[in-house]
Amino acid sequence: MDKRTKTYFLSDLHLGAAYLNRPHDRERMLARFLDGIAGDAARLYLVGDILDYWFEYRTVVPRGHVRFFGALAKLADTGVEIIWLIGNHDIWMFDYLRDELGVRVIDGSVETVIDGKRFFISHGDGLGKLKPGFRFIRSMFRNRVCQKLYAAIHPRWTVGFAYSWSSSNRAYDPGRQPVYGGELKAAVGAWTRGYVATHPETDYIVLGHHHVMVDEAVGGHARLVILGDWIYNYSYAVFDGEKLSLEQYAIAFSEFNDFSLL
Repeated sequence: MDKRTKTYFLSDLHLGAAYLNRPHDRERMLARFLDGIAGDAARLYLVGDILDYWFEYRTVVPRGHVRFFGALAKLADTGVEIIWLIGNHDIWMFDYLRDELGVRVIDGSVETVIDGKRFFISHGDGLGKLKPGFRFIRSMFRNRVCQKLYAAIHPRWTVGFAYSWSSSNRAYDPGRQPVYGGELKAAVGAWTRGYVATHPETDYIVLGHHHVMVDEAVGGHARLVILGDWIYNYSYAVFDGEKLSLEQYAIAFSEFNDFSLL
């Protein structure tokens, strides 16, 4: 009997981010986690911001992430379906991961049925009412003309700029984790209730982006699960065919829970 029946969900790893300490150790830990789910995983959803920055040129891809990509390749080679929903950091994925690893790359949200349960899966950065500045940047990043102009600049200039910008916009305070409350909870809750009202058959809404762990009921029988991250929480969700559980990878959490930066 095939024991690979579970579906795993990961988001917001931000691999390569300049503000994270011990990057190779973190990547090894992630590869160990992926190796560990190989025996029972039927599919893996990577729900955005897996990489802190990524831009594929026609014949060149960014350096790094070799252990992570190798672990993905091993999963794919054993028949695990891998679906990567791009986020607002790993936007510029085109055909490299699809052709080399067999990963299905999606720009947008997914509505799907898994073992009889209805899922809505999205990174979450494009949901709800967006601030004008973020909406403008998001549309510019996805504009084909802007992408071609950006690709014309030599990577020696673009890569350093991208990582610096990411660090300045994601200035983590090592003593304070993101909290699900206030404006964030109100905005996510309003969008979620609206979605469930128009899609009452939904069982699970799975989101990333917000770097908080949330598992709560939202109208009717639906549940909202926000996946957390691998910066503070080392969290993931797993669906066993009956129930979706939000969990933490205890080994990683115990090793990196000092939250120290560089």
